[in-house]
Amino acid sequence: FAGFFLFGAGTAANMQARYAAVDLAPAALRGRHLSLVVWATTLGAVTGPNLAAFAGASIQGYGVPTLAGPFAFSAVVFLVAALMLTLLMRPDPAVVARQALAQDPKASRSPRAGLRAAFGVVASHASARLGMIAMAVGHVVMVGVMAMTPVHIRGAGHDASQTLRIVGVVISFHIAGMYAFAPVVGWMTDRIGGRGVILGGILFLIAACALAGTAGHDSIRLSAGLMMLGLGWSCTMVAGSTLLSESVPAEMRTSAQGLSDFTMGIAGATAGALSGVVVGAWGYPTLALVAALAAAPFLVLVSRPARA
Repeated sequence: FAGFFLFGAGTAANMQARYAAVDLAPAALRGRHLSLVVWATTLGAVTGPNLAAFAGASIQGYGVPTLAGPFAFSAVVFLVAALMLTLLMRPDPAVVARQALAQDPKASRSPRAGLRAAFGVVASHASARLGMIAMAVGHVVMVGVMAMTPVHIRGAGHDASQTLRIVGVVISFHIAGMYAFAPVVGWMTDRIGGRGVILGGILFLIAACALAGTAGHDSIRLSAGLMMLGLGWSCTMVAGSTLLSESVPAEMRTSAQGLSDFTMGIAGATAGALSGVVVGAWGYPTLALVAALAAAPFLVLVSRPARA
């Protein structure tokens, strides 16, 4: 438990990296800059699982259990990534942005920090609220449905090897939907605005729930549904992050971004925990229906005219 808790901290830092891309980005290119960082995750998401066997075999001679190999390999990669960021990301975009802010006569001279101050700032800006809620809703639907999909596939009665093969294919399509199209989503965010992309993302999420929930054990339909689920999440994540970042004062941007990811994490963890209860009691189709119903009311909010 402690180990995965610390891995979660690494994941949180990785998620925050997308915001660093917009610290110095021109206003018209914020979506594209942020989406490129999200897209880079595709490389690790695809390469990582394929290195698991190598990582396990490489440490057998040191008396370390084979299954511990991927964790040891991940720890080394995290250290290398931290070292590269420390040495190569100079000057730090956040530092440069703060220096520019200090020269702005309109900026606050006593910027507040912390979750309480961030909550007040986000609550006072409609577009920031929309961006944060979009990310939370997208994460709830995605985590809830995705977490129980392997369990649903296992219920088809295949042998272990066949089950693993199907799960691998379905989740691969899901990951592709989450990350591979991020540059396109970022371009659309800059082109038509965050609201339009968020609206499209919610529609993708609802359609994905409908497709996956009625797929039964058809692996092709499940793959299509999970890929659409990932694409809907990508839309809410990229557009929501961009909308939040550009809607709050620069001096409060970091705190608001931290609050948003905290909210998103709590929402996703709750959805993951409750999804098992729903599937255990009523089945996977009911879970997909509940997820779609959770996203549907947000269509009303995102369809309203933008306000300050």
